[in-house]
Amino acid sequence: MNKTSKKKSLPELERTSERAWYFVKTYSGRENTVRDALKKKIAAQGLENVIFDVIVPMCEESEFKNGKRRVVKKKIFPGYVLVDMIVDANSWFIVRNTTNVTGFVGVDKNPIPLSKEEAERILNDLIDRRIGDDTQGFKVNDNVRIIEGTFENQIGIVKSIDDTKQRLKVLVGNMSVDLDVSQVEKI
Repeated sequence: MNKTSKKKSLPELERTSERAWYFVKTYSGRENTVRDALKKKIAAQGLENVIFDVIVPMCEESEFKNGKRRVVKKKIFPGYVLVDMIVDANSWFIVRNTTNVTGFVGVDKNPIPLSKEEAERILNDLIDRRIGDDTQGFKVNDNVRIIEGTFENQIGIVKSIDDTKQRLKVLVGNMSVDLDVSQVEKI
C-alpha cells in the first residue's frame, strides 16, 4: 500500500518585480503586537531581504483634559499595519499567518500594493505630524480673543508662537501676555 502524504502547499504567488508597501489588516488594538511579532519573525528567519519594514502609522496629538494639555499617540489607521515587502509565496505566508493578522487589503492571495504616490504621501504625513504642528493654525499677527484667564474676553494680536510648549505671546493693548493655545480662539 502506497500512502501519499498530503502537504499543505503555499499559495501560487509569483514574486513581484519590486518591493512595495501593503496594508495588512489586524484585529483592532493588536497593531503593535502584530508589528512586534513580524519584526521578530523577520530577524529569526532572515527575511530582511524580502520584508523590509513594518510600521503602525501613529501621530502625536495634544488634547486638553481638565484644563491640562497632554500628548497622546493615536493610530492613524486603526486595525492596519503597513508592511514594506516583496510579495512571494513565503513572505505572503509569513505575514498572513502571523497571530492577529486577518489578511491583506485586496483579494487575500493577491494583495494590492499602495502606489508609490500613496506610500510617499502617507510616509511624509507621518513625518509632518508632530506636536509642533498642533498650534491649531495660529500664525503671527492673527487676531485672537482670550477665552480664559485674567484677560478673558480681551482681543489681542499673536506676536510669537512656541510650538514645542504650545504657547503664544499675545499683545493686548501695550502689554505682552504669555498664553497657552487653549486660552485663545481665532477671530
